[in-house]
Amino acid sequence: MTKDEIIEFVAGLPGTVGMTASEDNGAPEAAWGDSFFYYDPSGDVPTDRQPFATVVVKDYDGFDSASDLNRDGVFRVNMAVGRKRFEELIGHPPAAHADHHGDFDYTATDRLLPHPVYATQGWVCVLNPSAATCEQTRSLLNEAHALDAERFDRRNRHRA
Repeated sequence: MTKDEIIEFVAGLPGTVGMTASEDNGAPEAAWGDSFFYYDPSGDVPTDRQPFATVVVKDYDGFDSASDLNRDGVFRVNMAVGRKRFEELIGHPPAAHADHHGDFDYTATDRLLPHPVYATQGWVCVLNPSAATCEQTRSLLNEAHALDAERFDRRNRHRA
């Protein structure tokens, strides 16, 4: 799967609004080139909540550099799968990730990993998904989308 194929797949999920950060849309320069996906059937990019998935193309120096995304052609697909699903996939609860952080090679491509920064919030990731992780990545993106849609619906029911 290429970065563009993933972006097209996620953007095509029902009710999804995607944004690739750029100078034109007023995003901070550090995020330019990265893509963010939200469930919002109105088509608005929310400013009050986190995305359900992102595609990141570079390191954030001093914050998120464990995946060494500055390597040529390397990108990372990040998915908010929730705490329960994270534990099923990774083998330990997100809250215990600090104890397991050193067990993972965050630079490995085509392998499901806990997110190097957001694992404690139930995020997983894959660098350059291809044959080994393509279907799993699509499935997890669908799951993350469904979770965000449920949260959106719950929030809006309470506001009505």
